[in-house]
Amino acid sequence: MKVAIASDHGGVNIREEIKSLMDEMNIQYEDFGCECGTSVDYPDYALPVAEKVANGEFDKGILICGTGIGMSIAANKVKGIRCALVHDLFSAKATRQHNDSNVLAMGERVIGPGLAREIAAVWLSEEYEGGRHENRVGKIKEYENK
Repeated sequence: MKVAIASDHGGVNIREEIKSLMDEMNIQYEDFGCECGTSVDYPDYALPVAEKVANGEFDKGILICGTGIGMSIAANKVKGIRCALVHDLFSAKATRQHNDSNVLAMGERVIGPGLAREIAAVWLSEEYEGGRHENRVGKIKEYENK
């Protein structure tokens, strides 16, 4: 598995925690920034990660900002991206199993580093179930191709 990860200024600390987790899980990743504490624009980080996942350069993406909302909105503008904003373990599991989400968004101002690590570990480990969910995800893909 190859993961693209990025944050804006509001998600730098959790991004570092998730990178440490991926090191522990032996997951290959590339960090797309940001490397600052000053205000930056989240689309400048969300869109490149989403594009790299959508074009197959990376299997999954992880995005962190203050709330996760901006990152998830931006990422979901990219055709082929199913970015899930997650702040609990049940949703992390369900979005992989049922929605085949390929990008995870989280908010550093909403959850702490411990929970963020747990969410990312679950999300990175779960597999898409397909089956009854395939028709639903297929409808999303079909709509994107209109």
